[in-house]
Amino acid sequence: MIHPDTELRFIHPDIGFGVVATRLIPKGTITWAQDEFDQVFTPERLQSLGPIFAKVLGKYSFVNGRGEYVLCWDLARYVNHSCDPTCLSAGYNFEFAVKDIQPGEELTDDYATLNLEGSFECRCRTRQCRSVVSEADIYAHADRWDSVVREAFPLIAAQPQPLWPLVTEKEAVQAALEGAAEIASCRLNLRGYQREHARR
Repeated sequence: MIHPDTELRFIHPDIGFGVVATRLIPKGTITWAQDEFDQVFTPERLQSLGPIFAKVLGKYSFVNGRGEYVLCWDLARYVNHSCDPTCLSAGYNFEFAVKDIQPGEELTDDYATLNLEGSFECRCRTRQCRSVVSEADIYAHADRWDSVVREAFPLIAAQPQPLWPLVTEKEAVQAALEGAAEIASCRLNLRGYQREHARR
């Protein structure tokens, strides 16, 4: 579920629609959490749906760490990519604001954190724009993303959190906020990462 202080707006002819804040969303605010209405498709189920549905899922879903395709039921499926995102995820099942998001400003994430298949030409127009965003970017940028997340993460405890009831890893998040555990790396969202490291 996307944060309630958001709406869908047309952004640019090159980009289409996007999700913007309708009021200030402070840094540290959980902006999206997976919920029971989101549809989750296994790769096998995706293949069984045929090319029309596969195209829609390819555009509007993301791939989680288990290799499943998650199709958000609400405006979250319209969150655009940015190489300088306003929101990121640690190794949990939610995203949060890593900077203050002003009214009218887009909620964005970095698609390279979402198990891309292939690459695409980026049109985010930020100073940090990589021009081409690829599935390999997770390996090049994970340390930087983790650093950005670590800096903003403690603010989760200081902000009103309307989406907190949807967070499924409350104990792990609370332990990280209290310093009793490490903040989970964004690498945990990488497809197959947990399974690969469990074998070591």
